[in-house]
Amino acid sequence: MAYTFQVTIDSADPHPLADWWADALGWEVEPTDEEFIRKMVAGGQASEEDTTTHRGALVWKAGAAIRHPEGIERAPRVLFQLVPEAKTVKNRVHLDVRTGSDDPKQVVERLIAKGARHLHDSSQGPYTWTTLADPEGNELCISQ
Repeated sequence: MAYTFQVTIDSADPHPLADWWADALGWEVEPTDEEFIRKMVAGGQASEEDTTTHRGALVWKAGAAIRHPEGIERAPRVLFQLVPEAKTVKNRVHLDVRTGSDDPKQVVERLIAKGARHLHDSSQGPYTWTTLADPEGNELCISQ
């Protein structure tokens, strides 16, 4: 049997990081269901401490997710989950972002302008890529 999966990224501040990645990939942040959150708090299944406000909306503090505009059938969901510890070492897993017909250099410049940090440029045979770090230090590679 084949399994489905989502990619989960640890984060000190999941909601802004989800916004950053949604913008970087041209994806969407999954909408929040404020009525459901309020119902869970009112019913005692969650507390006010489990929630926060992001961009004027009530959200779960523990995380935020993004998805491809064509849905999770097109690409796996990416979840940003709240963790107390900071990133301390190199990622063992990272996303390779392929730009298709868009100029990868322009994508790199756009992401750096939005808070990414340039780590290095690499090549192997005819392939080239740029490794960046997102605003929390998670690595990603940009290539065509």
